This record gives sequence, C-alpha cells and structure tokens, in this order.
Amino acid sequence: MKSIFTRSTALAAVLGGALMLQGCVVGAVVGTAGAVVGGTVKATGAVVGAGVDAVTTSDEETRAKREREQREYEREQRRCEQRQRQGRDC
Repeated sequence: MKSIFTRSTALAAVLGGALMLQGCVVGAVVGTAGAVVGGTVKATGAVVGAGVDAVTTSDEETRAKREREQREYEREQRRCEQRQRQGRDC
C-alpha cells in the first residue's frame, strides 16, 4: 500500500513540475542549441550580428531611403509634366 502512495505522489510531483517548467525547458533547449552552435562555430557572433544588422534599419538608413523615394517621385513627376506638354498621357 505504501508503494502505491509513494508512486502516486512521485507521479503527481513530476507531472506538476513538468507543467510548471514547460517554458523553462523550451528556453533551456533553445539556449543549449545556441551554445552548441556557438561552441562549434567561431564566427557565430559575427553571423548573428550581420543577420541582425540586415534586419534592423538605422535612422540614417531610413532617412536615406525616404530621400531616395522622394527623388524618384519628383523625377517621375517631371517626366509626367514633360509628357503632358507633348500632349501624351502619363
């Protein structure tokens, strides 16, 4: 009888702990995978940094893009005005 109670208690503790630690386990797995990759590949930091750089946009890049788009828009407007003076549609 004592064995059944002990097993039931242990099972309840394991299941309860598993439910509470699901996020921790996922984080640990991801962290371990990152550590394995970082340990085996020396350039991981550079690659990850380059990937983050490629995804993020600095204020200077955003401003340059807006200015480039504005110049393209103004260029297209001038072309349209020239076509209209020549009697053609834009």
